[in-house]
Amino acid sequence: MRTLVHVLVVVFLLTVVAILGFMKEAGSAEKAIDHIALVFQDKSLDLKQKKLPEKRIADQKLEGDLFDWIGKKPEELVEKYGEPIRIDPSAYTYDWWVYTNEETHFIQFGVAEGEIITIYATGLDLEIAPFSIGDSYDLVDKELPFEQEVTYTSGPSSYTFQLTDEDLQHRPLAKVTSDLFIQTYFDSFTEQLSSIRIMKGDVLLQHHPYAMEYRGEIPSSPNPSEEKWADIEHGMEQQVFEISNVIRNYFNKSQLKWDDKVREVAYSHSRDMAENNYFSHYGLSGDGLKERLAENEVYYFAAGENIAAQYVDAPAAVQGWLNSEGHREALLNNKYTHLGVGVYRLYYTQNFLTKP
Repeated sequence: MRTLVHVLVVVFLLTVVAILGFMKEAGSAEKAIDHIALVFQDKSLDLKQKKLPEKRIADQKLEGDLFDWIGKKPEELVEKYGEPIRIDPSAYTYDWWVYTNEETHFIQFGVAEGEIITIYATGLDLEIAPFSIGDSYDLVDKELPFEQEVTYTSGPSSYTFQLTDEDLQHRPLAKVTSDLFIQTYFDSFTEQLSSIRIMKGDVLLQHHPYAMEYRGEIPSSPNPSEEKWADIEHGMEQQVFEISNVIRNYFNKSQLKWDDKVREVAYSHSRDMAENNYFSHYGLSGDGLKERLAENEVYYFAAGENIAAQYVDAPAAVQGWLNSEGHREALLNNKYTHLGVGVYRLYYTQNFLTKP
């Protein structure tokens, strides 16, 4: 058994941008905790100025209906798909309209001011031709111009997103038009397409998921109230749960049941990490998952935990877990029967249980 440990370094500048970093450390854990893993994404910003020629995709290549939803009204979604199962606020300027059967597919549409401006999707039978989930990296790379530098211009301001080699392999970015981008997430173990995100340039700027050079101004980030954050966190908890089950179904694993009591344990740990500025499976008192479950009188045969911090949203956090060996083992462990998810700000905790 091994425990992945990540170091949380938060650098405050005028603005902040994300760069992923991992550290590994060998360790031991209680027998009841079969899989303990951490994912961490740190953020920093490279402030420079540069302008590069841009390369785009031919529009006719994107045959799937999902790509056509950007710019449309949410009322059109209701006409075609019915009412969403939920509308979740996000930490950004849009709300997520969530459509899922909680087994084979998960799609959420980001809506702002009556317009769809971003989409995230994973699972089977998605309308994303010429691609499909499970396509090889090489196949997708033939259709999309994966490059290490992608540009975006908004008024007098210009931006260049700089992808590392790891970004290029796991979450490459492609430019479709001057204001439309596709972010493809790949399973690093199978080298197959795992999920897809479609977004307008403004959403890409809000997320700033890559190192970035810019000339001009960076739009200010939203500052949700405490009440709004509570709604955002609840939505992300449900998204993590639903996406996890869709991924498990894709790999022919059993579906997990939601556990409210375990969710409380997971939420308390996420909040404790955020408020006390640490990132670990063990609290400042030294208590781990076993102790937290016992304190809340949760009974189980086996348990495991995944934690993450500073990912832009729930889909990005789940993809991070899928692409790290220890987290993947917990996420796809077929003996687990229940899951509780706790999110506080951008700290994420999954607690898996095997129950009779």
